[in-house]
Amino acid sequence: MTSATDTSAAPARKKAKFNSLEVADVKKLTDEAVEVSFRIPEDLQADYNYVPGQYVALRATVDGEELRRSYSLCSAPTGGTISVGIKKDFGGKFSTWANEQLVSGDRIDVMNPQGAFTSKIRMTGLNDPDALEKELRDIDNPRVVAIAAGSGITPIMAITTAVLHEVPDAHLELIYSNRGGGEVMFADKIGDLKDKYPSRFAVHHILTREQRINPLFSGRIDDEKLRILLDSVIDVDSVDEWFLCGPFELVQLCRDTLAERGVDASKIRYELFTTGTPTANQGNKGRPVEADPDGDNVDIDFMLDGLSGQVQSPVAANETILNAALRVRPDVPFACAGGVCGTCRAKVVDGDYEMDENFALEPDEVEKGYVLTCQTRPTGKSITVDYDA
Repeated sequence: MTSATDTSAAPARKKAKFNSLEVADVKKLTDEAVEVSFRIPEDLQADYNYVPGQYVALRATVDGEELRRSYSLCSAPTGGTISVGIKKDFGGKFSTWANEQLVSGDRIDVMNPQGAFTSKIRMTGLNDPDALEKELRDIDNPRVVAIAAGSGITPIMAITTAVLHEVPDAHLELIYSNRGGGEVMFADKIGDLKDKYPSRFAVHHILTREQRINPLFSGRIDDEKLRILLDSVIDVDSVDEWFLCGPFELVQLCRDTLAERGVDASKIRYELFTTGTPTANQGNKGRPVEADPDGDNVDIDFMLDGLSGQVQSPVAANETILNAALRVRPDVPFACAGGVCGTCRAKVVDGDYEMDENFALEPDEVEKGYVLTCQTRPTGKSITVDYDA
């Protein structure tokens, strides 16, 4: 159980809000993936400035149901447009719709960029927006390693492009795992970067279901294969920054192995596209819950856009702060509702609570009382949170 005690501020983040944007282009990447670009009107340019590695949430009504999904921005910032990569998930309603039906000229709601899966290496003309500036470091001849699987390449593409373009002495090494060669997203762009920066960019494709000449680059990345890669391919001690993006099992394996080898946690940035422990997403609408008429309720107070809101949650329901708040304020920000994206971040001002999952907040944010409201439940009789903090 955690109590709200620290009142100091954490790094500010852009306020999450949706705008209706026009689809500028839908480009086929593989048989199961597309790159979707959105046109940014002049009056919204400032809202859609972003740092390579951030994501946006998309909101659309599909077959009468409002759906929200988060997708990483897949290119370095250029202004005028933003692009995301969307891979069709088995049974995925939104990703299937986007791959099969979304076309140029359509309009859908796009949240302004969010997320902290970003480089702390200073880059000319990039990643100086606001709160991140004070965290950036000047590093001579920085070496960056990225390990990605499947659609985990999308934020890595933006980071890789930016690092190579904007840091003339940077070296970047990419380990990218897919089932087969036909499923490699952004294959052409990766090839173009390799041609443009042959001495500064190295790529190692690992195919889990196809045989390659070197057996090291065939099969799933398990504990043994990762150890061999770190022993024979990557000079671990020389790496200034690590980026890990993929399913929970791969990311956790990499984090644990790097920790065993003495890599400082501050050098490791990671992002998940599955948590490994999926649960029913109850955040989309706010599941139907009513206050207990006998009075056994938790009082939830929250601040959002300068306005206070209140809702009572029955103790027996054991519901999250997000779920309760959505009943009275449907504009409460959220995207994945699974503890991964961080869109529903708020600060606990008063009250006791427990947070189930956290794959988005930094340790210093948690220490300061910030929580993911989709994963946080009050453990006392009342709690107050501030989405504006």
